[in-house]
Amino acid sequence: MSGETSPSGKPAVRASHADRDRVVEVLRIAAGEGLLSAEELDERVEAALSARTLSELTPLTADLPPVSATAGTAVAEVKDLVRIEQVHSGAIERTGRWVVPRRLELAVTYCAVTLDFTDAVITHDTLRIDVSMAGKTLTLVTKPGIVVDTDGLQLVHSKVKHHRGPEAPVTLRVVLVGQKVHGRVVVRPPRRTFGQWLMRRA
Repeated sequence: MSGETSPSGKPAVRASHADRDRVVEVLRIAAGEGLLSAEELDERVEAALSARTLSELTPLTADLPPVSATAGTAVAEVKDLVRIEQVHSGAIERTGRWVVPRRLELAVTYCAVTLDFTDAVITHDTLRIDVSMAGKTLTLVTKPGIVVDTDGLQLVHSKVKHHRGPEAPVTLRVVLVGQKVHGRVVVRPPRRTFGQWLMRRA
């Protein structure tokens, strides 16, 4: 039986699904930290998913710094489902380097909710948010490459205010489904710093 060989003449080691997944996670973290453009991310992820051997995977991350211990921990803690359940209490916030799950359930009554994706650890391309929320405002802070789909959200005495940022290849699609009663849903990019505001004024 013939098999592939490496440049050294030794049989090439086949890549497993887990090997490909690890490389894709490293690439997505690097893109989230600004080390790769959206185009580079798309190209490398496609190459990783189609790689047959470990030698094909190695060059895809060779020019990237090692994933830090904290980033590695974050990737390991990615959850399939996170449920947030709260009634008449303080604001709920996910900011900084929080780990985006694959699915999020919001069962919230009269508590403001803010999900800031600016510095979030994103390791997959879709987040479904099941909304069961009454009162107050649900705020999603996005960045280029993150799109929010609210078509599946039922609004009862509520409204959506969507501030779209600059166009960019999609790296994360956030899909809102369920029901929002009273209050608002706000989708916006990060607020400008004072320095950015001065530069724009100039």
